[in-house]
Amino acid sequence: MTLKNAINFLESLKTSETKKSELKIYNQFIEILIKLEKREFKTDEIQSIELELDNLNLKSNPENSKKFFKNALSKFKSFLKDTFSLTSKDYYTNTSVSLGILFGVVVGVLIGERFERSLGISFGICMGLFIGTYIGCRMDAQAKADGNML
Repeated sequence: MTLKNAINFLESLKTSETKKSELKIYNQFIEILIKLEKREFKTDEIQSIELELDNLNLKSNPENSKKFFKNALSKFKSFLKDTFSLTSKDYYTNTSVSLGILFGVVVGVLIGERFERSLGISFGICMGLFIGTYIGCRMDAQAKADGNML
């Protein structure tokens, strides 16, 4: 399935759908495909993207289309990340914030042993959030500067 065919297919699904949650998934998929279409790839890279679109089997008629297309979008994003190092907007920020909060809780529990436990945990979560945001924003900026952001 070519990029143009995939865009046209998702556009046709979008016009027949009324649920906001499914429309959001279709729009995200279409946005990524349009950005890929604007990028310059080698012939073999385009073929690998088209092969991945074929493997996603988008034209099947699933019972739960929201879950199917959400899963397909996730697989396609991970394919782009693994193969071409292309990330979506705020990819690193979202990942590092969640990891920062996770490690912040651990640090908060350790700090909480010396002081009041709830104070330590809340301090750890806040610090993890701030550090994760800082690191993620820097990594997103670097990915954008390198041209690896969709």
